[in-house]
Amino acid sequence: MFHFISRLLLTGSLLLVVCIASAQAPTYNKALADSLGADEYGMKSYVLVILKGGSGKADKERTDSLFAGHLRNIQRLARIGKLVVAGPMEDNEKGYRGIFILNVRTMEEAKALLATDPAIGARLLEPELYGWYGSAALPLYLPSAEKVTKKAFDPSQTVLP
Repeated sequence: MFHFISRLLLTGSLLLVVCIASAQAPTYNKALADSLGADEYGMKSYVLVILKGGSGKADKERTDSLFAGHLRNIQRLARIGKLVVAGPMEDNEKGYRGIFILNVRTMEEAKALLATDPAIGARLLEPELYGWYGSAALPLYLPSAEKVTKKAFDPSQTVLP
């Protein structure tokens, strides 16, 4: 009986230590949080953009040119820190073509950035905008993304893999 109680107490003590350790806040870096605009939860507001197929029409040469400009604009927005996620979607019944997550605080700023996209300007793509709350650290993945990219997209290539 003594061994049973001893083991029970030992097990209970270990469980308590694990629970306490897991309940403690992670290491907080105020300077980093402030530089990223994080709130007390390490989060911030972004604008999520869903790009749908648009009503605009163009011949193949013009479409190719507009989408090359679209890819160059994506690269530019990422370079200046305003675009943290971008990518195409698989074919779907809703006509969704891709997404952006823009590192901006307002819908007005998001709309101004989207106005610089030639495919959106020509209405080949039509954006739907939504407020989105996510990790303030999201922009930090971009340098890692570059390190795992073996082949960069060619803006003159209009068909993505």
